[in-house]
Amino acid sequence: MKALVLLCLVSSIFAKHEEYIGWKSYYVAPSTTGQLESLGSMIPSLDLDFLSQASTDREGLVLVKPEHQVNFIKALESEGIQYWLHVDNVKAQLDLDDEDMETHSKSTPPKGEMAYDRYQRLEVIYAYLDRIAEQYPNLVKLETPAHSFEGRPIKYLKISSTNFEDESKSIVFIEAAMHAREWITPPVATFAIHKLVENVTNADMIEKFDWIILPVANPDGYAITHNGTRFWRKTRSTDHEDGERCPGVDGNRNFDFVWNTIGVSSDPCANTYPGRKVFSEVETRVVRDILHENLNRMVMYLSMHSYGSMVLYSWGHDGSLSNYAFAQQTTAVNMITAIQVKKLPEFPNYTAGNSKLVVGYAISGSSQDYAHYIGLPLAFTYELPGLGPGLLGFSLSARYISHVVDETWDGIVVGARRARQLYGPDPFKY
Repeated sequence: MKALVLLCLVSSIFAKHEEYIGWKSYYVAPSTTGQLESLGSMIPSLDLDFLSQASTDREGLVLVKPEHQVNFIKALESEGIQYWLHVDNVKAQLDLDDEDMETHSKSTPPKGEMAYDRYQRLEVIYAYLDRIAEQYPNLVKLETPAHSFEGRPIKYLKISSTNFEDESKSIVFIEAAMHAREWITPPVATFAIHKLVENVTNADMIEKFDWIILPVANPDGYAITHNGTRFWRKTRSTDHEDGERCPGVDGNRNFDFVWNTIGVSSDPCANTYPGRKVFSEVETRVVRDILHENLNRMVMYLSMHSYGSMVLYSWGHDGSLSNYAFAQQTTAVNMITAIQVKKLPEFPNYTAGNSKLVVGYAISGSSQDYAHYIGLPLAFTYELPGLGPGLLGFSLSARYISHVVDETWDGIVVGARRARQLYGPDPFKY
């Protein structure tokens, strides 16, 4: 009987990820701005899927479907772009990733608790939000402004010692997992909650700031990545052309800033499909509404993504710099400097800069650019660390989660202080 149970377990593991049979992944290392731009231009024609962003000083990691692999290699060689194979069998490596997570994970945390030795499913994250709000009612308020396309609640916490009524306090908004497969982003958000509520070591973060933290902006997509389609990144809506066959919209292309103009695909099956109209997705409307409702006191918005070890800012559609570029750059550098103190040698140094100039291709309809467009000077996209040479898998190994969330919190603290110094009620008197 035990042998039968074991056989069934092994069979269930290896039955997963079958849609990725034949896929390969490659490291690509553009050495010039021209090569970086050429690489970006290959994305739509070859349906490339970058898991880790490339720049001129670091390699990127890209998934390539079987039908495009020959032309992909030809295109790289014609442009003189260095490349090397990462994984020859994506499905097999995903199976190994699953085993790695189980190896480095302890038992499932008690209901309402959060652990950082594994990537938690949506129900565990939501139970944690529920418990925090119930246990700390004078500090935390749970909000459920809407439900996702598939009916899951979209939950976020408002954290404030003064019930968001003190107009002298500055607001910071952290959003994670708009791209569903980016599993390292929800732990960063829940750890920030932990440091603001359960283990307060930076008292000024509560005394001078109110916080809005949305750990899973795209719950439908996040759920499906844990249930088999590991690289799903979009929402799961079907109310667009060919939606039943190709569900979902790229939430980070669905915001109302130069929407559907560049860095997007009109193909509903593509990862960068921007939707049939601006804010077609309930998930992006939730983020929009949070921004507008709190804009008068909000000093910083952080959209958490992975991977790349980057802090990026506007404008992403054309690479131009806004009137706040100096403040953006200095704040980003301050955050990075704090993070680098604890950086592990396995990870590259963080880079700060304009999103198009750093990653080499333009995008439109991003949340970062929209927040900046409506008047928030400091809106950043974090590309968290992971997936570099020597790190073979596709999920950042669970053994790194606790370190990444800790170093990122240090960066958030420094960024919040700098943002209040620049744009709080008494600039430069923080």
